[in-house]
Parts: sequence; C-alpha cells; structure tokens
Amino acid sequence: MNTVPPKTAQSPFAASSPRSCVAVWPWPIALGGLTTFGLLSALLGQHGIWLALSWGSLSIPLVVIVVCLIRAWSRPSSKGGLS
Repeated sequence: MNTVPPKTAQSPFAASSPRSCVAVWPWPIALGGLTTFGLLSALLGQHGIWLALSWGSLSIPLVVIVVCLIRAWSRPSSKGGLS
C-alpha cells in the first residue's frame, strides 16, 4: 500500500522557468545596434576614426558568435557526449 511512484526522467530544461522578454532580448538588441552603427560608420565615414570605429563595432558581434559557438561545442549535449 505504501508504494513509491517510479521516478521519471526529466528534461534538463524542465526545471528552468520560462524567461521573460526583458531577460532574453537585451543582448541581441545591443549587438544589432552595434552592427548597425558599424555599418553606418563604414558607409558614411571613409577615413580616420570612423574606419577604426566601424572595424571595432563590426568585430565585436563576430567575437561574441565565436565565443558562443566554442561554449556550445564544449558542453555535453542532452543526448550524452560532446555536441
């Protein structure tokens, strides 16, 4: 009569609560704004500080992408083993 129900396997994402839009969107918006600034500064300012600003602001999103890909590849996947 005192039986314990069997434990079921839960997804690793089941324990986390859904994040609100405020928690999800600030970084993509910031990277989009930085990319827009970089493209406009490359288009409108051809020399001097504008060239350095465009290179810097267009390089930062690429660095973020590479870092996120390296982190994703180094984590074990939910199916086991490296992804």
